[in-house]
Amino acid sequence: MVCLGNICRSPLAEGILSSKITGLDIQVDSAGTAAYHTGEKPDARSVAVSQRYGIDISAQRARKFTVTDFDQFDHIYVMDLSNYQQVSGLARNKIDRSKISLILEELYPGKNLEVPDPYYGGVDGFQQVYDLLDQACDALVNKIVSHG
Repeated sequence: MVCLGNICRSPLAEGILSSKITGLDIQVDSAGTAAYHTGEKPDARSVAVSQRYGIDISAQRARKFTVTDFDQFDHIYVMDLSNYQQVSGLARNKIDRSKISLILEELYPGKNLEVPDPYYGGVDGFQQVYDLLDQACDALVNKIVSHG
């Protein structure tokens, strides 16, 4: 899961998906395309909204997305088009590029919809992001389970 700073959207996506895949042999992680917050905890508003749903993301720490993530993960979900371009720019080949997609494509295929960045807004934006990611992660888990 990838966003800009790895403190708002991608930690939520990591926490939400991790909570839905218990019992499945799947590794979930998150990163940012920028190193602004490396080593920091998720934004307190992301922590608070996830805790309302019984998901604790407070132990996560921000890190920067690196080329080696293409080797570690089968799929890389990005939150918006800017991060899509950043991650795509690091891709070494067609295989790397094939792993990248917008997470909301799981809900709205072909629409190129973005998860809005709630950082400069209020708590309502974090709730909206949580709701979008929760639905996208449900769709992703259904896809994983149905395709074995």
